[in-house]
Amino acid sequence: MTTIFWFRRDLRLSDNPALIEAVTKGDGDVVALFIVDPALLASVGPARSAYLQATLSSLNDTLGGALTIRVGAPEDVLVALAREVGARDVFATEDFAPAGRRRDTQVAAALADADVTLHLLDSPYVVKPGTVKTKAGTPSKVFTPFRKVWELYPVPAPLDAPEGVRWQHLETAPLSNVTALSATERPDYFGDLPDRVPAFDPAVGERGALAALDSFLPSVAAYDEQRNQPGVEGTSRLSPHLRFGTIHPRQILARTDAHPYGGTTGSLHFRSEIGWREFYADVLFANPTTSWQNLQRSMDHLRVDSDAAAVERFQTWARGETGYPIVDAGMRQLLTEGWMHNRVRMITASFLIKHLHIDWRWGAKWFLWRLIDGDVASNQHGWQWTAGSGTDASPFYRIFNPVLQAERFDPDGVYVKRWVPELRDVAAPDCLQPGGGSGLLTPAGYFPPIIDSATERDEALRRYDEVKVAREAAARP
Repeated sequence: MTTIFWFRRDLRLSDNPALIEAVTKGDGDVVALFIVDPALLASVGPARSAYLQATLSSLNDTLGGALTIRVGAPEDVLVALAREVGARDVFATEDFAPAGRRRDTQVAAALADADVTLHLLDSPYVVKPGTVKTKAGTPSKVFTPFRKVWELYPVPAPLDAPEGVRWQHLETAPLSNVTALSATERPDYFGDLPDRVPAFDPAVGERGALAALDSFLPSVAAYDEQRNQPGVEGTSRLSPHLRFGTIHPRQILARTDAHPYGGTTGSLHFRSEIGWREFYADVLFANPTTSWQNLQRSMDHLRVDSDAAAVERFQTWARGETGYPIVDAGMRQLLTEGWMHNRVRMITASFLIKHLHIDWRWGAKWFLWRLIDGDVASNQHGWQWTAGSGTDASPFYRIFNPVLQAERFDPDGVYVKRWVPELRDVAAPDCLQPGGGSGLLTPAGYFPPIIDSATERDEALRRYDEVKVAREAAARP
């Protein structure tokens, strides 16, 4: 009997346990389905939707053109498709994000009414969210204890792609629906910010993911030293592939551990970064409201700006025109590539929150809009880490100085000059200073600093003092 495999965040054939179950249950007859859900795509920006469409095109090629695209609400699409092909079973990889869990509950109920069973197996993570607990049996809110327990769980060996699959070729909607139906819920405060599709790495899909891993592993031994240097290609660039499941973290860990540099300090640090991704997924699973609410609710009292001047400052930040070179370099990389170096993500986020006094949610929304690797759990909790409102939070009073950060992590200005061409003829460290120079004149074509960082740092600390006063008042009997 034909089964339906519903591709979601697992756009690959290898190491896909739910797909293997679909093939086994259906004796090889499988419909490979992807659902274009207009309600879900409405808040997805053009960068991520374009990357998704390219990834789906790659998957379709791997399937020999058998990927079935249907448009609509998932519960309606699946009930209709099950009737069309006579399927009694739908298989998918389990989703642990709040919106995905709600969707799957609705889908399971609708399919059950049609006498069809939804089977949810495996997860996009090495350890399923909700598994790791503290000694008290509660979800962890601190990374290091989480990682120590997470490391104890055995990692199953990656599975080969299923063989002997008879993919059913059905009527399918154009893949262009993915981009055509996305980005309809654009926040007003984005204004006329550019929405062009970024020039992302064309090596998408499962083959692209494995190639990216192959390219990275020879340098993994230096990962702990180079990962914070944006001017060096010292990171794996696997985050978009993890976001869409063109590779599973099991595969990454297995290949890393088996590599000659496996077990080095750099390799262990890289493994820890996979743990951070799993930690944030676990936190969101245990605290689903934190996708848009502060985990530390006392930070709800932090005074932020949202008037017309704040909107203008936000848009200046998003365009990469603040006059602070490391900040502008990061924001321009985001606009151009749909990706940003992780160290620079922290610098740009700190600048928006603590120097421009804008709510972290505005920045998180822009990142999700522009990032090809935009992931709710990692993005939102990364922003909350910077805002001092989440787990393992960097204290709010730890305010990144954008000049000192640039001098430490991009001392020769390699990264800044790559993304801020106005400063290519300005020697370091001048090219790292506000306005791009040590003199009174800003280099031609560049922007004067929109704020004085020392003044706004003091203002941020005054606002945090207000939070502390409110917290202490609430704690009084």
